[in-house]
Amino acid sequence: MSATPDVMTAFTSGLADINLTESAAPRNGEKAAGMKSASATIYDMAATLSGKGDLWNWGMYDRELAEEIRARVPGFGEPWTDGFSEQLYFLALRDLPIDLDDYAGRTVLEVGCGMGEGLNFLSRIVPGAQLTGLDLSPKAVARASATLARGESLRFVHGDAEDLPFEDGSVDVLVNIESSHTYPDLGKFLREAARVLRPGGHLSHIDVFTKQRTATMRQAAKETEGLEWIADNDISDRVRAAVRRRMAPGSHFRTMLGKQRMNPLMRQVVAHSQILMFGGMFAGYQPPSTIKVLSKLGIVPWMSGLPMESYRHQIAVRR
Repeated sequence: MSATPDVMTAFTSGLADINLTESAAPRNGEKAAGMKSASATIYDMAATLSGKGDLWNWGMYDRELAEEIRARVPGFGEPWTDGFSEQLYFLALRDLPIDLDDYAGRTVLEVGCGMGEGLNFLSRIVPGAQLTGLDLSPKAVARASATLARGESLRFVHGDAEDLPFEDGSVDVLVNIESSHTYPDLGKFLREAARVLRPGGHLSHIDVFTKQRTATMRQAAKETEGLEWIADNDISDRVRAAVRRRMAPGSHFRTMLGKQRMNPLMRQVVAHSQILMFGGMFAGYQPPSTIKVLSKLGIVPWMSGLPMESYRHQIAVRR
């Protein structure tokens, strides 16, 4: 099972249009619909083919943050995970002006939850909260519902970030991690976030940005009524640190990959593809000589992706 060339073209061209055009003007009509359809198809494929993975996002590395998690989740980290993806999720709640011990009865919505592993992790950080994950991929939602859901405490629904299927003022905290760079209309998503948040509720937004998308985000944020932006933190160095540690020989990522049954050449190709997908270019990755040769032969891409400039954590409160 693989995405067709037409789907991949629609997705990559859509990403380029969204992230390389400095404009907050909405992208709608057939072009936006095509991008969303392609995105859902690709993440449907990922949900169908991937096992229980450690790579949910580019991750971040902060020793003090890891120790804070360990204090709340005994045994956190090796040998089951490198902990980098989890640290990014932990940051999403930890940096809000809400004590992590004060989440009982609060509603937390993650928009763009993928296969739900990040939200499942947060359920251990804030027990007693009611957590809901939403994603555009029906198969990702189906997988999360089948393997992770636990009644009202952790559930998953299918939906569109630009048209959230929730009532006005029904959410205390909305989390959005490494997802909005695929949204054709960023302003519409922010307006939806403002609509579903209760007065005093918080939006915790984490994503990677091109120079143009940063300008688009700032313009869209300025134009969104009801949200007061209280933080904009550049966490690029900590994200690059995580990506570099994943790339290093002997890392958890490479060790787990080494246990999979495949020939050494295929293992190099898979590692190369995963590194590109999860922030390699952003962290200064250079392919090994074998990959360079395969690239010259047109067998694998040498480098790919958008010229991402920063990785940011932005927080807003609903007035």
